Amino acid sequence: MARKIIRRFMPDPAFVRNHPSLQWLGKPLHDPNLWHLNRHSVAKAFFVGIFCAMLPIPFQMVVAAMFAMFFHSNLPLSVALVWITNPVTMPVIFYSAYRFGAWLLDFPRTKFKIELSWEWVTQGLIPIWEPLLTGSLIFGLVGGLVSYWTILLLWRLHVIRAWQIRRQKRIKRRLQQHYLETGVKKPFVPATRDAVIAVPSNNRGGDTGNDPAS
Repeated sequence: MARKIIRRFMPDPAFVRNHPSLQWLGKPLHDPNLWHLNRHSVAKAFFVGIFCAMLPIPFQMVVAAMFAMFFHSNLPLSVALVWITNPVTMPVIFYSAYRFGAWLLDFPRTKFKIELSWEWVTQGLIPIWEPLLTGSLIFGLVGGLVSYWTILLLWRLHVIRAWQIRRQKRIKRRLQQHYLETGVKKPFVPATRDAVIAVPSNNRGGDTGNDPAS
């Protein structure tokens, strides 16, 4: 199921609960509703995680945890997804956001170095905060919304596919049971979804050669 796939990439719940930067959240951190895996909690977690990952601020995990509690999204997944912006990807993502914001606001572009620290936020961010924040918010909103609807769609498709596989297995078991009981090699299988296999009572010895559909 989709839950098994998601669990492969989720961080250990104990690691999230005991993370030093999240301890100040207290009892709400242990709310069981924040740890459930379902279609909506996972989709909202992707929105929260990707949106917070695009914010050019330190302590993104804390912000993601607070948003997860507010939106009732899956907390460990929300926190884990902020690591989309890491020391390797952060310069590229934030510089692209700055360039987009500068283009959108017709802001003169300048060279700068990104560091997620309070010193950089209070000093280095001042000359570029407007285009960087504008571009980051748009990147976060667009990326979050796209991921939200994508997860909902993929989850639904996965559930439909799983239902189809179970239905095929159920039909196969019914056919095998029918073969064992009647010895009919080519039973008539109706096209309707919930119809029961029907075989003429005088055809228990084998196939007559007639096409049932004719």
